[in-house]
Amino acid sequence: MKYFDISEFDSPDEVGSGSRMQPSTLQMLDNAREIAGIPFKINSGFRTKSHNAYIGGAKLSSHLYGYAVDIHCTDSRRRAIILNALREVGFTRFGVADTFIHTDNDPDKDQNVLWLY
Repeated sequence: MKYFDISEFDSPDEVGSGSRMQPSTLQMLDNAREIAGIPFKINSGFRTKSHNAYIGGAKLSSHLYGYAVDIHCTDSRRRAIILNALREVGFTRFGVADTFIHTDNDPDKDQNVLWLY
């Protein structure tokens, strides 16, 4: 990856777990970062089952399978830039919160969806 270190995707309770991210997700994310032209800070990448439960994540969260990331974002301009770049590289699943953008490319979930937290 050009813009990320795999450790940025580690679950906080398991060093090295970022290596369990899906290669397709990482490549798309790296491409989106290139297009956006601004840094992406990863709040959450891969999650262990115990960490996901601890933070109240969805039982079948795409983070558990390495398909999802939450990108730190707190302003509308950056949010638009990041979302546009993610869409351009092929992500079709988005969750938007006040402090982050969730995206994933989980093939087992509905596509072309946007939700708010």
